[in-house]
Amino acid sequence: MTQLTKQEPLLWGDKRYHTWNYHLRSVFGEKVFKVPLDAGFTCPNRDGAVTTGGCTFCSARGSGDFAGNRKDDLVTQFHDVKEKMHRKWPKAKYLGYFQAYTNTYAPVETLREYYETILEQEDVVGLSVATRPDCLPDDVVEYLGELNKRTFLWLELGLQTIHEQTAELINRAHDYGVYLDAVERLRKQDIKVCSHIILGLPGETDEMMMESARAVAQMGVQGIKIHLLHLLKYTPMVKQYEEGLVEFLDPDRYIKLVCDMLEILPPDMVIHRLTGDGPPDTLIGPLWSLDKWSVLNGIDAELKKRDSWQGKYYVPQA
Repeated sequence: MTQLTKQEPLLWGDKRYHTWNYHLRSVFGEKVFKVPLDAGFTCPNRDGAVTTGGCTFCSARGSGDFAGNRKDDLVTQFHDVKEKMHRKWPKAKYLGYFQAYTNTYAPVETLREYYETILEQEDVVGLSVATRPDCLPDDVVEYLGELNKRTFLWLELGLQTIHEQTAELINRAHDYGVYLDAVERLRKQDIKVCSHIILGLPGETDEMMMESARAVAQMGVQGIKIHLLHLLKYTPMVKQYEEGLVEFLDPDRYIKLVCDMLEILPPDMVIHRLTGDGPPDTLIGPLWSLDKWSVLNGIDAELKKRDSWQGKYYVPQA
């Protein structure tokens, strides 16, 4: 009888998943943090180009609630935010993070001006650019490809879910095929892509959320952000909540789901985020999301309890 050998857990430093911090330290050999910026963009499902109202969960600041003040120029924003973050990390280098709204939704000449301005700042080692898959025309992808050859670049693409009925409920205003096409075109330029998904969207079961994670696992992207849905005041989703369409996840269910997802993701996929929080003054719920460290510690404890880790059950497609 063959005796089964016990698998040793994969570890990234002291974590059982491939953290963003571990990835950056592996690349640069020191602490690197993002400096979130608001470059004054809008979004095609806000300005009427596609539709209006925006995604129902998206705040008035275009999910850039912790970014710089859009009334200030980019250099001023960069230095203001950087100095605040230095209170936590006194010695570090920086990634310019174009976070608020849709950060490729402009002529390529404008994007070039904005991106290059931040790359010129002292100790900036690269960029992270958040955008939509329907805002990546060929000339923009070509410029991003050129940029990718001379600096450290990540493109963050909001998927949220692979389910079209949910996409309609949240007014995402593009279909899954558009997303897959954008990923394919970015892959041809060797651009690193981080897919965003949200757990707790209206009407989604645990299995539906797992289906989105399985899709990302096989998509050929290099990173993922797993967000907890948090409901903010003044967003269109408040009405959906009042109509009973939104049900907050409890922390135990969320932690279990995240660990289930980590187990089926490729071990080389970078985990950029495992939860989400909103500004306390506009957060309606779930209020437990404000205790981010409790959530992260719960994920660590659950993985250890399971004797599990990222990629334990990952099976690549043939």
